[in-house]
Amino acid sequence: MKFDKIKVEQFKNNTTAWDSFVQSANNGTIFHTRKFLGYHPPGRFQDHSLVFIKKGKTISLFPSAEVLEDNKRWLISHPGASVGSLVVRENLAFSDALGLVDLLISYANKNGFDGIRLTQPPTIYSKRLSHYIDFALLQNGFSYVKREISSVLFLENSITENLSKFKSTHRTAVRKAEKSGVEVKLSDDFASFYEILKKNLSIRHGVSPTHTLDELVYLKELFPDKIHLFGAFIENKMVAGVVNFTVTENVVLAFYISHDEDYQESRPINLLFYKIFEWAIKEKFAVFDFGIFTVDEKPNMGLARFKENFGASGQFRDTLAIRL
Repeated sequence: MKFDKIKVEQFKNNTTAWDSFVQSANNGTIFHTRKFLGYHPPGRFQDHSLVFIKKGKTISLFPSAEVLEDNKRWLISHPGASVGSLVVRENLAFSDALGLVDLLISYANKNGFDGIRLTQPPTIYSKRLSHYIDFALLQNGFSYVKREISSVLFLENSITENLSKFKSTHRTAVRKAEKSGVEVKLSDDFASFYEILKKNLSIRHGVSPTHTLDELVYLKELFPDKIHLFGAFIENKMVAGVVNFTVTENVVLAFYISHDEDYQESRPINLLFYKIFEWAIKEKFAVFDFGIFTVDEKPNMGLARFKENFGASGQFRDTLAIRL
């Protein structure tokens, strides 16, 4: 089956047009924008993003990069973003979905790539739910590399309604935090939060945060209305925090969550999320994404239960690939 009406070209610095399309797209997120991808220092990634055009109009974008793995050249979803894949317009036709994937494979073959790998945004990130691209990928020979699970909470019309979704242990923990004098507020003290995060990740997983402190502060400067740090304080000392990214107009993602284990008995994280949900409801968001609790499909059962106790359920964050 051939689809000759769609053309593809490599992205050439038209940042304004790119970000405008992402904003109006069906599944565009903050991670797809050039503004976000551009914060990385030159040379960190070899960008090879693509623009798909039909009848003179952009119908899709693929933020991507070239990487060399085991002496094989891959075209992959941009490594500087949590999710990627094809950004598509809201009214994408089924035939165009098939055409896009067909053309993507043809382009990769002609340009000497040995494979393509991409990570789909969870379906909750879409304005109009559609699995056209998923179907087209599988139809054209892609297969799942991994299927991670992200915890998502659907927000109700009031915090009282969301509180009723909490397990009784979490409701008790919220009250305990309030009685312990925990105060939750928006904060710009990324340095204090970063120290908590760094210590926590080192103790629990032996790793460092994805971003440096300078990068996190720079991202906040780039997106002052889309990145928010909520801190939990005891006697003006930050003891826990959550960095939220406004991913779409409807979805908020908890990008970093961390707490000082010395203050765990005061249950600051429980009150922190309660207050974040309250804020998100007032801001008219529909979904709160806690992020994945699996790594390479291995679940952290304690983390899964913790998020479920707020009323969260699971959504796939899929990575698919094809060898050419």
